[in-house]
Amino acid sequence: MENAILEHKRHTLSHILASVLLEKYADIKITLGPAIDNGFYYDVDFASEKPSVEKDYTDITEAMREKIKSGGTFSHKEVSREDALEYFAGNEYKTELINEIAEKGEKITLYTINYNNGKTFTDLCRGGHSDNISEIEIDSFKVTHTAGAYWRGNEKNKMLTRVYGLAFNNKSELEEYEAKIEEAKKRDHRKLGKELNLFTFSEYIGSGLPLYTEKGALIRRLLNEYVEELQTKAGYTQVWTPQIAKADLFKKSGHYDKYKDSMFKVVSNYSKEEFFLKPMNCPQHTQIYASQPRSYRDLPARFTDFAMLYRDEQPGELNGLARVRSFSQDDCHIFCTEEQVDHEIDVALEMTKKVMDTFGFKYKYRLSTRDPNNLDKYLGNPETWDKVEKWAEKIMQRNKIEYIPGPGEAAFYAPKMDLIATDALGREWQLSTVQIDFVMPERFGLEYTDKDGSKKHPVMLHRAIIGSPERFIMILLESTSGNLPLWLSPTQLSIIPVNIEAHGEYAKNVFEKLKEKNIRCELEDGKDGLGKKVRYAKDMKYPYWIVIGNKEVEENKVTLESRSGEKFNLSLEELIDKFEIEIKEKK
Repeated sequence: MENAILEHKRHTLSHILASVLLEKYADIKITLGPAIDNGFYYDVDFASEKPSVEKDYTDITEAMREKIKSGGTFSHKEVSREDALEYFAGNEYKTELINEIAEKGEKITLYTINYNNGKTFTDLCRGGHSDNISEIEIDSFKVTHTAGAYWRGNEKNKMLTRVYGLAFNNKSELEEYEAKIEEAKKRDHRKLGKELNLFTFSEYIGSGLPLYTEKGALIRRLLNEYVEELQTKAGYTQVWTPQIAKADLFKKSGHYDKYKDSMFKVVSNYSKEEFFLKPMNCPQHTQIYASQPRSYRDLPARFTDFAMLYRDEQPGELNGLARVRSFSQDDCHIFCTEEQVDHEIDVALEMTKKVMDTFGFKYKYRLSTRDPNNLDKYLGNPETWDKVEKWAEKIMQRNKIEYIPGPGEAAFYAPKMDLIATDALGREWQLSTVQIDFVMPERFGLEYTDKDGSKKHPVMLHRAIIGSPERFIMILLESTSGNLPLWLSPTQLSIIPVNIEAHGEYAKNVFEKLKEKNIRCELEDGKDGLGKKVRYAKDMKYPYWIVIGNKEVEENKVTLESRSGEKFNLSLEELIDKFEIEIKEKK
């Protein structure tokens, strides 16, 4: 109930925003203005002048507050297509919406804010507003910024201006959110990635196509090796598949019809065949399974794959490593009998729990099912879907996993058990997933010979743990502010002699012995002063550094300092033992 009230408030504010914009700017056309997770926005076609600086946003906010102070209520009425078109004559955006609503046979409703000062504002809307606008606390919202947005999200349409606002229940909630935003700016993975020299982007290569430096590539490799270590122990085997495939593969799987707009087409100089960069691994894994006869004795067959994937995301949706066009997944597809499904999923869920606990992520699960109002977009037998959705629910309950429902979030071929991780700023991100798929094996005619000699389709389980390393690294950087754990840090230790002439030889000896033990360390043998070298180690967020002076040389020890402020006086052997334990335990 509380969430609904806040959503109605945000929706109301979007209309008040539109009424202010119409008064302040000449010859504008308003389009759509919904409530969103942290506030509201309105997309507007400005003829010339438009808000662009902080004072503009402040002025708009103040004008909205004045309207709220005056008070007012909503009224609404159903109108005919003709009356609605007449009311919004000259606004091609509203015209498009009105015709679309009418063609669907839905009611056309106009909502009017009747301000107590005698003014009114009418908009095309389905409803969901505050009963009286004076209920809105005037310090609980503010207009914050603008951004470009294509009409209806289609880049072929005109670019509009999206005017954004924040809105919460009260002033303290707004201020708390703004504080989180400021903290998020400090933790922004794009900023940290540049400062720590982990990854970059190039206009020559293209948006959404990250380039990893040697440090960033090392983090990716260590993450993948960690997952691979867990998978190998559980009996998974790694395969490798091409980056491209014929369109025939995706037509057979169903992805061509359902997913084609998000796939990159590849053109051959020598063949007229249609190829695509692969957006997912599952169709290719079916062909590894189909490459030889299978018996029930061969199952389960567990194929893991770290190959690169490519998806044609819209430019406006690209966001650092959070949303990219090239990425990989710690993908796995398990082909098994129905009797093996429960055990295989239990293993996958336990493996996922171990990984999340290692990184200290808070998380919840979402049971992603069909959209009951749009069942025709899913492939397969409806009775099978009913069975699998109930099955997934029982699996979650058996594993004592609390979950939230996600109607409409299922893949077109199967429901999903999706892990939603919460980062240090309270934002939610989908990482791992488990899916029980009967559709793909049937479409590809995959079979195994059962104990009685009959041919049966295997069940195909789709599973990812960290999901995309790109997104995982983004969450990790922002959650830790770049302070990665020792085992993941590209540089684990900086060795800093106080004086090169007096302490350099001993420092070099320490450096070489640590390198022999595969500890990733750097020897700071430059001419900068001690303070500058220590600041550099802190700025680069190294877990540890060693300062070597007269005392350390005389005692044949080292003084180890951590970024948390701890100090240790250790022998070299004690240092190595400490590091090996911390790395092994992945603290």
